[in-house]
Amino acid sequence: MKKALALSALAIASLALTGCASIIKGGTQPVSIQSVPDGANVTVTNRAGTKIHTGTTPLTVTLNRGAGYFKSEVYTIVVEKEGFQPKEITITGTTNGWYIGNLLFGGLIGMLAVDPVTGAMYSLPDSVSATLENQPAKATSQAPGALTIVSTDALSAEQMKGARLLVAAQ
Repeated sequence: MKKALALSALAIASLALTGCASIIKGGTQPVSIQSVPDGANVTVTNRAGTKIHTGTTPLTVTLNRGAGYFKSEVYTIVVEKEGFQPKEITITGTTNGWYIGNLLFGGLIGMLAVDPVTGAMYSLPDSVSATLENQPAKATSQAPGALTIVSTDALSAEQMKGARLLVAAQ
């Protein structure tokens, strides 16, 4: 009888001293990062500006969900590739549905201490994707009178207007 009572007390104490989200989800989360095109360089920094990870797409990085007591983590992801404009993406942790499970299973200790301290009360997106756009061609300086061939696709509307005037004048 004493053994059964001791086991019951231990089970109740373990439930009371844990958080529901901490048990189900944990304090970290894998986040997949893709880009179009593949092979882009990725830099991940946290809210404090600390570089967390660098790599090349596609990749998966494990990130902390929280940044302190009742504070979700915020990450800035910069995706860069030569010939393309860099893309910056910000992700922020949002309240995890399992955190509400503390009302049923984890109790006040889980709700007010364990899950907020571990960061498990927050969720990050499972994946992030960046579509990189071509970088406009850079103008090069040439000697006066040099011939430059440019696709009309690369010209702005203003430049097209000037080109039509040049052709009409000749």
